[in-house]
Amino acid sequence: MCKGLAALPHTCLERAKEIKTKLGTLLQKPDSAIDFIIPYPEKPPKVQKPSPEEALQWRDSLEKLLQNPYGLTSFRSFLCSEFSEENIEFWVACEDYKKSKSPVKMAEKAKRIYEEFIQTEAPKEVNIDHFTKAVTMKNLVDPSPSSFDMAQKRIFALMEKDSLPRFVRLLPLLQKTN
Repeated sequence: MCKGLAALPHTCLERAKEIKTKLGTLLQKPDSAIDFIIPYPEKPPKVQKPSPEEALQWRDSLEKLLQNPYGLTSFRSFLCSEFSEENIEFWVACEDYKKSKSPVKMAEKAKRIYEEFIQTEAPKEVNIDHFTKAVTMKNLVDPSPSSFDMAQKRIFALMEKDSLPRFVRLLPLLQKTN
C-alpha cells in the first residue's frame, strides 16, 4: 500500500533515483569493459548482465524477469522507485517460504509473512481482495508450502499487469526494438 514519501527511507529514494538513471545505460553497449553496478548497502551476489535477447523476453514474461537474478534486482529497484516494493518483497518471501522443509521454520516464516504483508495495517501490506485474504488466513491454520499461493498469484498478476509494462518502457533497448 502506498504510504507516501514521508514513510519511505531516504536511502531508498536515493537508490531509486540512481537506478532509474542507470537503467538506460545498463543494456547499452558499454564503451569500455567496465560493467555498471547498482550500489546496495549490503553486498548482493554477483549477477551477470543479461544478453539483449534475454532482456527482450522480459517484455512479455514477468516469470522470466523474476527468474533472472539481474532482472529481479533491477525490477525490485524499479518498484522501490514506484513506492510498491512490498509487492516484490512479498513475492520473494513466498518463494523462500515454499522452500522451507521444517514445519517449525515454515510456521515461523508464515507468521512473519502474515504480520508483515497480509494483516490489516501491516507495515508492508499488499493489495489483495478480502476473499484472498480470508483464504490465506484459513490456510495458515495448518501451514503448508501452498498456504500463500492464492495471494502470491494475485500479487504476481498485479505486478505483471501494472508494474511490468512501466518497467519495460524504461529499458531503451526494448523501446528501440518496438
